Amino acid sequence: MFKHILIPTDGSELSRKAVDGAIDLAQSVGARVTAYACLPQYPYATYADVVIEQPEDFLARSEREARLHLREVEDAARQAGVVCTSQTSVHPSPYLGIIEVAEHAGCDVIFMASHGRRGLGGLLIGSETQRVLTHSKIPVLVYR
Repeated sequence: MFKHILIPTDGSELSRKAVDGAIDLAQSVGARVTAYACLPQYPYATYADVVIEQPEDFLARSEREARLHLREVEDAARQAGVVCTSQTSVHPSPYLGIIEVAEHAGCDVIFMASHGRRGLGGLLIGSETQRVLTHSKIPVLVYR
């Protein structure tokens, strides 16, 4: 079945539930996992008159926050006896980072949470999960 599962995480409650499901799956099929957190791009124009946060400080803060989310996945995997590595990258849209890491890491499935929106709300707002489903060549398991 699956040998290498990518688990994108943003630290949200939905994401945490998907992490638990992904680790259960990995444990049951003997797969390894890669946890991934996408770091946001610096949101301010470098030529602006007002700088709220220096780019270096923004990146350091983003990395610290991502590290906390990734550590949760690593700890859960370790407790379940599942091999886990972690990665981060900076992308303007998280779905681009998710797909890129899955491809480069050789993952054979991406395991993601669904935000649960349906109908017009889901269509108008969209989601990173929907974007990954639309653009990925790698299978995506959506956990609800």
